Amino acid sequence: MIFSLTRVRRVAAATAAAGALLAAPLATSATAASAPATYAKGAFLMNSTTGSTLYTKNADTKLPLASTAKIMTARVVLTTPGLDLDKRITMKQAYNDYADKVSGSKAWIVNGDRLTVRGWLNALLTPSGCEAAAALADTFGKGSTQSARFADFIKQMNAKAASYGLKNTHFDSFDGNSPVKTGTYSTPREMAKLAQTAMKSATFRGIVDGYGKATAIASNGNYRYYTWKNSNLLVRPTNDGGYGYSGALGIKTGTNTPAGKCLVFTATRNGKTVVGVLLNDEERYADSMKLMNWAFGAAATSSTMRAETNPIPDVLD
Repeated sequence: MIFSLTRVRRVAAATAAAGALLAAPLATSATAASAPATYAKGAFLMNSTTGSTLYTKNADTKLPLASTAKIMTARVVLTTPGLDLDKRITMKQAYNDYADKVSGSKAWIVNGDRLTVRGWLNALLTPSGCEAAAALADTFGKGSTQSARFADFIKQMNAKAASYGLKNTHFDSFDGNSPVKTGTYSTPREMAKLAQTAMKSATFRGIVDGYGKATAIASNGNYRYYTWKNSNLLVRPTNDGGYGYSGALGIKTGTNTPAGKCLVFTATRNGKTVVGVLLNDEERYADSMKLMNWAFGAAATSSTMRAETNPIPDVLD
């Protein structure tokens, strides 16, 4: 992959600046000012084990979320009373139509295939399928029409945000593709809080840390097996187009025009867990690894500090 000279210099400069700090022990809020710089418009890093703040940059600024909003979509589904993860939902053309309308990423599910709720969550969170978001919203929203069910599901997302005390978070879409530029937004600090809460779910954790899988029943009664590479390169090994960051556990990517490149991430080393958010960050992977290396006191290497290589054919978000 050939990078522009300007970009290479920027990444190299950021890497060099980080190098002097990487020997530090796990950071505290008192030392966060000495953390490596990021290119993000908004960023936040916390020690999830202790709840302490490690790094902030415009942490309370409202910014668009792109597909990181799907964390809340999954949260609404997973906290539904009486949830049956084995319930099957049929793929409809309407869900493809929605994804096409918003120019969203897809899981490429065949019309008529019946996936379990668990399978749809895999399609939502690993390849970041917008048709999966539509299917879940249509199923778990209430109303007599699809538009009414979509609206109700988004209402549930906002109610959930309010219940978590996320006062600077708002959703007007279930996949992060807002009808208006500032309709779906949050702050880096509040997205970190949401991510920390989401990771308490064993089902959620089991999906976001690797490949997505689903077994569907096709319209002819046969089984179809889906496997999706995770759009989050931190949890993909280097031999599979990823970064394979040691200790990475997830969580979610997001990219669209108003939001830029976004990443919500978490990792654990030596019993310590960090959760981070980078919103509108052209170098989201390099920055996330710099921050985690600094927080864990790990030594950076050239392989973990390389720039993001885009486009990657199977990573659309």
